[in-house]
Amino acid sequence: MRTAYTAAQIRAAEAPLLARGVPLMVRASQSLAEHVVSLLPVPAAARILVLAGAGDNGGDALFAAASIADAGATVAIVPAMGRMHEAALAAALASGAKVVELPEGDVTEAIAACVHDCEVIVDGVLGIGAGGAAAGGSPALRGRAREVIVAAKLAIASTPHPRPLVVAVDTPSGIDPDSGEVAEPDAVLKADLTVTFIGIKAGLVTEPGASFAGKVWLEPIGASHALLGVTPAVTLN
Repeated sequence: MRTAYTAAQIRAAEAPLLARGVPLMVRASQSLAEHVVSLLPVPAAARILVLAGAGDNGGDALFAAASIADAGATVAIVPAMGRMHEAALAAALASGAKVVELPEGDVTEAIAACVHDCEVIVDGVLGIGAGGAAAGGSPALRGRAREVIVAAKLAIASTPHPRPLVVAVDTPSGIDPDSGEVAEPDAVLKADLTVTFIGIKAGLVTEPGASFAGKVWLEPIGASHALLGVTPAVTLN
């Protein structure tokens, strides 16, 4: 039996742990990095592209980028929303990751060059922070974030095989974490692997979101016990 939860339920479960200073982001990023490195036959020869948003999802991706770079991989970071999580970015840069400077206008060519030069793309643009639409959130991508994801999707489609693998952080950016609805399919990267934390998000097992999530791997990060007694939003046999 598989259980899945709403973004609000996950936030409520993690809140007391965060209040006590439990380093959930560090744990999440370490587990994420381990998954990415496990996909690399020779980490020292690998090139990784990290699409990083401005919030905690981007922070997870950037701290993971630091660990991936420490494993020897070449890591390029695209700031998908302009600003990034400061501490996580500093850690990534200290480990040797590099930030890609995007042009002010059309980013298609710049993103294509990055995509065609990598083996793995880490989608850390948007997680559950916005919540699901039914709870008043707006998970659809807009502005520069949308432009980056659309450009990456187009570049992946035009990449000769083998194409880069896509690893989503918590959820693929742009899907509703509660309902699985996808407002704009052309602005969502289809993941090969989604590494999700604390509890599986309902949108990862509900169509059409499930079709974008690929293989879903749950990392409890020492916090799943906080969901004990919480009625799941979705239960699958």
